[in-house]
Amino acid sequence: MATEMTSTLDDDAPALAGAIVHHAGLVCETVDHLWRVLSDVSIPIDGLTDNRQQHKVTNGTEPMARVYIYQTIYDLAQSEVADHLKNRPALLKGLGMDKPPTQQNLSYAWKQFSQQTRTTLDAAATGIALEANDHDIIPDALVPTQPSDDDIEDENDEPTATREYVRKQGSKVVELARRHGFGEFDSDRAENRIYEDEQILDLFSDACLTQGSAHSEGEAGWFLDENDVCDDSTFLRVIKQFATPAGEELPNPLQEYRIEDVVAFTERFHEAVMDAFDGATENILRTIRHEDPFDDRHVVAAIDFTHVPYHVWPWVDKDEEIPKPDYPPMVSGYYDDGEVKYGYTFATITIVGNDVPIILGIEPVKERSEWEPADTPADSKAEVVARLLGAAQQYVALDEVLLDRGFYSSDVYAEIHDRDLIYTTPVPKYDDDYDVIKEIQSKENVDAAVKHDVPLAIDGDVHHTAELLYVPATNEDADDNYAVFVTNRNHVEPDEITHVTNSYSRRWDIENQYKSLKAFLPRHC
Repeated sequence: MATEMTSTLDDDAPALAGAIVHHAGLVCETVDHLWRVLSDVSIPIDGLTDNRQQHKVTNGTEPMARVYIYQTIYDLAQSEVADHLKNRPALLKGLGMDKPPTQQNLSYAWKQFSQQTRTTLDAAATGIALEANDHDIIPDALVPTQPSDDDIEDENDEPTATREYVRKQGSKVVELARRHGFGEFDSDRAENRIYEDEQILDLFSDACLTQGSAHSEGEAGWFLDENDVCDDSTFLRVIKQFATPAGEELPNPLQEYRIEDVVAFTERFHEAVMDAFDGATENILRTIRHEDPFDDRHVVAAIDFTHVPYHVWPWVDKDEEIPKPDYPPMVSGYYDDGEVKYGYTFATITIVGNDVPIILGIEPVKERSEWEPADTPADSKAEVVARLLGAAQQYVALDEVLLDRGFYSSDVYAEIHDRDLIYTTPVPKYDDDYDVIKEIQSKENVDAAVKHDVPLAIDGDVHHTAELLYVPATNEDADDNYAVFVTNRNHVEPDEITHVTNSYSRRWDIENQYKSLKAFLPRHC
């Protein structure tokens, strides 16, 4: 009997979610804010399973279900939801609550919801977001676009979005780009040009959605006799002009210039293209200001490295240490799953969370590679982080920064600390800490530890102190392995260690975002 009842409930889940979404669509016709949709939508609690003792709880199943949907749509942490409900009386009342729940209350409630109930509410949240977007209540930026497991496939052992998913989402992405981004990019060509900038960018979008190239798009245009498709050489020339400062050009191929000159050119080109990027970012942010995505919340940004592969060997003869003289100076080596690869390196700063899935800043990174002279100029990581933070803080009042382990550096931490921001990052090597780890493993019922007030020095002087956190590694293949994190939080208590390190796991949302974005990139241009 229990099995039959469970099966019936599972079968009812899609129907119940559909009913909630249908009513939300009707509500959307008469309200102008997502909060009001969640306040007025009907949620039949008879189809939900809440194992809490209802006579002892402050907030019953229905208001907690509304909060669950709210948290899911905005992709908030439980602590952020608790803060929202505490600081926004109108939201608290609208969701049917008399008293704001604590983070612990929320955590307990979600654990007491059955899996079928959580599945139902997840589906309802996605449907409500889509309905609200269709009625212009929330912008496209808040509609979930993260691919599901069914939308991911392994290609060359690398998870990537399926072509079907890219085609399905592509039209929406391109329309957003036309609306917010295309107009900010100017090729500065003559007025009598044959192809307008928007036509070139549309062609670039087509190459992205089909993982094509300039040549393939030009070939398709010729075959189909489409007058609005240029040849590949024109396409490539105009794409380069988008990043070229007005009235400036390189008379010779890039490889003929000295490295110092190339770095100088790169800086000017970077300024030109970033002016357009910043304009597009401002347009996107302007569309979501009415949703107050950054108000009354702990705003967390992630800074990461990402690479664009360059599949060319840099050496004429590595044994004799003879490099190729015309090798692109911005290409460097990097490790990927323990293997040395080559590519262009970029650092990005992105707001963590699906409610504002936008990159606020991007910086090309010039590193000195082993095939280059010892005096070759290179970007310091601290300078790169400073530029990224400066770009992001034009738009958002940041509270915390999560960094890739590649940014492990006292200079980087000093740059963040001087801005009164919290940072958290893993320590790449911790040979000196094995005694601490051994002591953790020797204590019964203890699996984490903290070392307080660790001095971080700049030029021999202590700049500030930090906390070192030791927690078991999450890698299932690791036996007795520990991960070490560094943070400048004030005196982390032992019972806070797990919360701090779990918060860092939100940075992996950015890793997944990159994997999704790369499925929308052209093969080459």
